[in-house]
Amino acid sequence: MTIHQRATLQDVGRLAGVSPKTVSRVFNHRDQVAPETVEIVLAAAKRLRFRPNTLARGLRRGGTNTVGFMMGELGNPFYYKIAEGMERELAGHGYALIVATTDDTAEGEQRVADALLAQRIGALVLVPASPDQSHLEGERQLGTPIIAIDRPARNVVADSIVLDNRFGTEEATRRLLARGHRRIAYACSPASVYSQAERIAGYRAAMASAGVTDTSAWERLEDDRTVSLERIVGSLLDAPEPPTALICGNNRMTIGALRALRGRHDDHTALVGFDDFDTADVIGVTAITYDPVEVGRRAARLALARIADPSGFSQQITMPTWIVERGTGERPVPV
Repeated sequence: MTIHQRATLQDVGRLAGVSPKTVSRVFNHRDQVAPETVEIVLAAAKRLRFRPNTLARGLRRGGTNTVGFMMGELGNPFYYKIAEGMERELAGHGYALIVATTDDTAEGEQRVADALLAQRIGALVLVPASPDQSHLEGERQLGTPIIAIDRPARNVVADSIVLDNRFGTEEATRRLLARGHRRIAYACSPASVYSQAERIAGYRAAMASAGVTDTSAWERLEDDRTVSLERIVGSLLDAPEPPTALICGNNRMTIGALRALRGRHDDHTALVGFDDFDTADVIGVTAITYDPVEVGRRAARLALARIADPSGFSQQITMPTWIVERGTGERPVPV
């Protein structure tokens, strides 16, 4: 198999009959070149399969036309919908998105951050996995903007975009209470992250307003990722006085709950899940939802704004959440 050398600016200029500088202007400052010349140069570039070296061009400015996104798990719809929104927004500004997964561990966060920053990305967007992001502050001081999604970053100057987590679970609990439920359980994994702390607080506040001040018997807050989510929910359903309603802290836990309910042929326990997922509407799962694509768009806009002007105070944007009623969350208390 024969491998040919890539065409250069000089090759394109020679074919188009212009100087290499003119070719460079066509790809970098097209408005400074006559339209007919642009057309000739682009035709020559296409014929030679020439691609401008955006990496080298970006490095001359101190960064590349790329934004890195560090997310937890590749299979989680929450993350890939955010990535979709980011990619749409960045593409319109000539930027590409690099996605990497951390497995939601501190070790993964450090390793992936080092790998992305070594590529001189223009900005770093992450879902914090570690309780401490101070390892990113030095890079931020060198001009790489840091934007946190879902959970605020700690010990680093960074913008953040979070959900209105507390409102979502508080409203869901209030609706269940209004339907007569009092034994309302809450299950989540992982539990020791910012978003879950907010969601648990919303659940407890609504329960306290109904006079239920001790919810410990109805809570399953798990951080051990090796524990089966179905088993966590099953421990609630198999209790002497099982809950009549269940709120799940994320989409993975909701799926575990659905499996546990199906295994017990349980079609009476009310179920509300935080985070939507692709088939939730098909199987009729009531969900606390939001727009993850818009979250991604807002993160990309923040990144681009910081790349253009890194000055100014960091900001936190809170995205709204709302409840979509589809059936499981509207089940009445069993008689």
